[in-house]
Amino acid sequence: MMKTSDFDYTLPPEAIAQTPAEPRDASRLLVLERSTGQVEHRIFHELGDFLNPGDLLVVNQTRVIPARIYARKPTGGKVELLLLRRRADDTWECLVGGKGLSPGKQIRVENGPAGEIVGQLDGAERLVRFAEPIEPHFPQAGNVPLPPYIHQQLADPERYQTVYAQEPGSAAAPTAGLHFTPQLIERLERQGVGFARVTLHVGLDTFAPVTEEDPVDHKIHTEWRQVTPGVAAQINAVKQKGGRVIAVGTTSVRALESAALGKGEIAPFNGPTSIYILPGFNFRIVDAIITNFHLPRSTLIMMVSAFAGREQVLKAYQTAIKSGYRFYSFGDAMLIE
Repeated sequence: MMKTSDFDYTLPPEAIAQTPAEPRDASRLLVLERSTGQVEHRIFHELGDFLNPGDLLVVNQTRVIPARIYARKPTGGKVELLLLRRRADDTWECLVGGKGLSPGKQIRVENGPAGEIVGQLDGAERLVRFAEPIEPHFPQAGNVPLPPYIHQQLADPERYQTVYAQEPGSAAAPTAGLHFTPQLIERLERQGVGFARVTLHVGLDTFAPVTEEDPVDHKIHTEWRQVTPGVAAQINAVKQKGGRVIAVGTTSVRALESAALGKGEIAPFNGPTSIYILPGFNFRIVDAIITNFHLPRSTLIMMVSAFAGREQVLKAYQTAIKSGYRFYSFGDAMLIE
């Protein structure tokens, strides 16, 4: 039986990247060849050495919203809200920090509107209805929600956005895309590599470790994603011509595989997905993955293990640790072929 502890590893704290590489594509790139287990150490701007004309990079164009918001109760007590997803009107699913935040409790956002807790969800999640749209207040009231293992403030908040981010809606960045620069994209396109954009708004599950002993028992959160008809046609054409579809990030993998019709064919889709990719999963669209190094016991390391084999992935992680790679959101990258 598969266990969550099968996906554990020990990471020295100093290996957790606190700041992004400068420039973006100066990060390291560990290339793992699935068929042989061979590992190669490169720099991200050398990515084109591993891509062929006719290959297609699929990126997630979601944009991180300044989703961490601070508020006060009528008593003056502090409240912290992490906006997860917008529901109808001005009601949001939120992760809340603070005491006594039961339905009916009134709050006021600092530099923003009044609100009310209108529903209780799982654990610390609540439904919060604001008196007016919260989005116009983001410049004054919102803060970019960096992951809890990053302890330094970003001098430039745009460094937690990809250069192609367009569609606001994520609580966390699709971090594999942080390594791309406009110059690298242009160079790859001149090489004959295509780009396609999907949207998947990254939600709470990025922050949530699997606590159940059997990962199958873990409840994965839904995330909204879109694969447009044009992108679906682009992907299907590449597959039919024998090109490879390379997912940039685990979020792109989720968007693509949840829209798969069959081997090598994908359908347009606009709506929620709760696809949960564990070892044994049959990948129907994705031929290679560009991804960062993920937290132990996370659904993301499980997905990568499903693609390349658990033992092979953990061995590559150990090689990366010994070789001084930087881990997690601002860390280095892997290309798994």
